[in-house]
Amino acid sequence: MKKREKKKATLFDALIPIAFLMLFLGVSIFKFGSSPHVPLVGGTIIAGLVAVYKLGYEWQELEESMFSSIKMAMQAILIIMIIGILIGTWIISGVVPAMIYWGLEILSPSIFLVATTLICSVVSLATGSSWSTMGTVGVALLGIGQGLGIPNGLIAGAIISGSYFGDKLSPLSETTNLAPAMAGTDIFQHIKYMLYSTIPTLVICLILYGIIGMRYAGQDLDMSQINIIRETLAASFNTLSPILFIPPVVVIGLVIFKVPAIPGLIVGAVLGFIFAIVFQGASVGDILSAAQDGYVSTTGVVAVDDLLSKGGLMGMMSTVSMTICALALGGILEKTGMLEVIASSILKLAKGVFGTVACTMITCAMTNAVAGEQYLSIVIPGRMFKDEYAKRGLHPKMLSRALEDSGTLTSALIPWNTCGAYIHGTLGVSAFTYLPYAFLNIINPLVSLFLIAIKFKIARIEPSELDTEKA
Repeated sequence: MKKREKKKATLFDALIPIAFLMLFLGVSIFKFGSSPHVPLVGGTIIAGLVAVYKLGYEWQELEESMFSSIKMAMQAILIIMIIGILIGTWIISGVVPAMIYWGLEILSPSIFLVATTLICSVVSLATGSSWSTMGTVGVALLGIGQGLGIPNGLIAGAIISGSYFGDKLSPLSETTNLAPAMAGTDIFQHIKYMLYSTIPTLVICLILYGIIGMRYAGQDLDMSQINIIRETLAASFNTLSPILFIPPVVVIGLVIFKVPAIPGLIVGAVLGFIFAIVFQGASVGDILSAAQDGYVSTTGVVAVDDLLSKGGLMGMMSTVSMTICALALGGILEKTGMLEVIASSILKLAKGVFGTVACTMITCAMTNAVAGEQYLSIVIPGRMFKDEYAKRGLHPKMLSRALEDSGTLTSALIPWNTCGAYIHGTLGVSAFTYLPYAFLNIINPLVSLFLIAIKFKIARIEPSELDTEKA
C-alpha cells in the first residue's frame, strides 16, 4: 500500500487543535468546574485528525510520537508517584506533623512568608530540585502556614517562589543543565548570567512577601487555635521529637551528594516506613495503607484533619494521568511540526534583541501551555532559536537564560502542565489559587525583559567565538 505524501503544517493547521483545546479547557474548567484531563484528550483527538486527514501522517507514526513524548517524562512520572508514597509515610511516621508542631512554635505570621521563601530557596539550591523541596519541606511549611491562619494561595506562592529560585540556579538541577545544553553554552556561564535577573527578582519577592506578612502581623493571632492544633498533634502521635527531622535531612543530604532523585526519594520513603514503626508503633498494614491511599486523619479537629489527610500513591494518579494526557498531545504537535510553525511565525515579528528574546519567552510559555511539559518548553524553543541567535550575533547564554526565565518558571503557572499538576497534587492548592502569589515566577521574566530593554549586560558573540561557531 502506497504511503500518502506528508504535507508541511501551515499556521492555520497548527492553530486548529490549539483553538479547540482552549475552547475545551475554557468550557470544562470555567463553566463546569471540571479538571483538564478530558479537554486534553479532546485536543489530542483534534490534533490527530488534522495530522492524519490534512497532513498525511499515519496513525502509527503519531502513536510512536506520543509514546516517545511520554517516555521523555517517565522520570518525572515516577517521581510524582514516589512523592505520593513519601508523603503518606512521612505523615504516619510523624515527620510532617513534627515539622508542623515545631514550626508553629518558632514562626510568626509577620515573618512566615519571607522565611518560607528563603528556606525553600536554600533547600532547592542545595538539592537542585523544586519538586523534592515542595514535596518535603513545602508540605510541612504549608501546614505551618495554615496553622498561622495564612491563606493557602499565599503560602503556596511563597513555597513555589523559593523552590524555583533554587532550582533555577542550582548546578544540580536538570533544567539548569538542559537549557545551556540546548543553547550551546557552558552551565556556569549560564548560571552567572541568570544571576543578573534572578537575584533582583528574589529581592523584590522578599519585599512583597514582607509587606503582605505585616498585614497578618497586625491582626490578633488566635493562639487558642494554634494551641489546639499543637495539642491535637501531640496527642495523635507517640512522639514529635526533633529526631523525626532525620528523614528530610537525609534526603536533602543525598541529593547534595548527587544521589539521583528517584533512589534518594525512595530512601526517604523507606525511612518514613521505619520511623512509623519505631517511633509511632504503627502496624505494617497501616503504613502500607498510608503509602497506597494516603494518610487519613480522624482526630475530629477539622484544621488538623485537613492538614494531615493527604499523600499516597493513588492520591497522585490524577496528576499522573493529566501528565500523560498532556504529553500525548505534545508528542503529536511536535512530530507534525505544528509547534514549530507557530514559533516560526512568532519569530517573524521579532525586531532587535528585545523582540528576539521576547519571542523566545512567548514560545516557551506557549509550549508549556500546549505541550504540557517543562522539558519540552526548553528543548523545542532551544533547538528552534539556536541558529537564529547566532545569526543575530547574540551569545548562546542569552538564549539559555530566556529558556529558563520563561520555560522553567511558567510551567508552574499552568494547571495541566506536569509542574502545575504536580504542585496541585502535592500541596493541594490549584494553580488558579496560587498563581497571583507566585511572585518569582511572574516577575522574573519581566525583570529579564526590562534588563534587555535598557540594554543591561546584553551578551554578544565575540569574533573569535563567531568563527568557532561557523566552523
